[in-house]
Amino acid sequence: MVGAMDLDVAQVRAFVRTAEELHFGRAAGQLAISQQALSKRIARLESLLGTELFQRGGNGVRLTEAGQRFLLPARQAVAAADAAVAAVVVTDDPLRVDVWGHLYAPMRTLAQVAGRAGKLTLGHGRDLPSVTTALLRGDIDAAFGRVHPPLPVGLAHRLVRLEPVDAVLSEDHPLAAEPALRPDQLRGSMLWAPGPLNRLDFLHRFADRFAIQNTATSVNLGLAHFLAEVTEEPRRFSLVPADVPLPEVPGLRSVPLVDPTPLYAWSLLWRTGNGHPGLNSLTAACAGEAGRRRWLEYDPAHDWLPEPPTSDPGSGSE
Repeated sequence: MVGAMDLDVAQVRAFVRTAEELHFGRAAGQLAISQQALSKRIARLESLLGTELFQRGGNGVRLTEAGQRFLLPARQAVAAADAAVAAVVVTDDPLRVDVWGHLYAPMRTLAQVAGRAGKLTLGHGRDLPSVTTALLRGDIDAAFGRVHPPLPVGLAHRLVRLEPVDAVLSEDHPLAAEPALRPDQLRGSMLWAPGPLNRLDFLHRFADRFAIQNTATSVNLGLAHFLAEVTEEPRRFSLVPADVPLPEVPGLRSVPLVDPTPLYAWSLLWRTGNGHPGLNSLTAACAGEAGRRRWLEYDPAHDWLPEPPTSDPGSGSE
């Protein structure tokens, strides 16, 4: 009877990690066990379930159809087991938090809540996909940056801050002397991006929304280098959140955008079922600071968001 089947969490965890890596050696290394022990756990799980979960062959490892169906509930089972342990085991381990979107300085916001959020250790994720992978594996407890769909099932997020965005451009740009600019006034200019636009969701959506057809890609070597490149050509511009402290770059102008004002959305992201006590402290600290500093003000008549909130922007998604 399927309903009476008891699953071994260690075996299920071995399956999940192998399904994520699609490589037995790497999965075994992640779990700090031998490859032989990993293979035995998965073989026992397959025997219990009465079906193969992986296809093994010369072309590597692939999930079978049964394995694909099993992956999501298996992740949920591992997360529930971890949450059950966390509920009864007192831990003084710090909350492991990664940030991404480094050019826009996410640490500015976390620094304003860290004192009320308990013990944190901060790391640096490369981008949203790498951070979501780390969360699903349990390598980190939470992450902070700009969230956009689609997100893998098993993750939750809460909007923390909506930050106005300014245009940065050369003082030789034809519009540099304007006290403020509408985004559509930049249609004749070149959007300078610190990487491929298909990997920079906010800039990509801005270009689509405001018909910016002339775009060019640079390499992200840090904010000072990137802004210096913006000033090298009078038609270039880029976007930077208004509160980002700009380095001293000769010939650089920062101009507010209005009618509408683009808003960059910062969110806290975590794996559902994570029972680390520091997660509640961090979300509460973020919500408190957002209320004090009015971080979540949004007026659809005057502001632009790539994904407008469907309800109270502070309510998040869980």
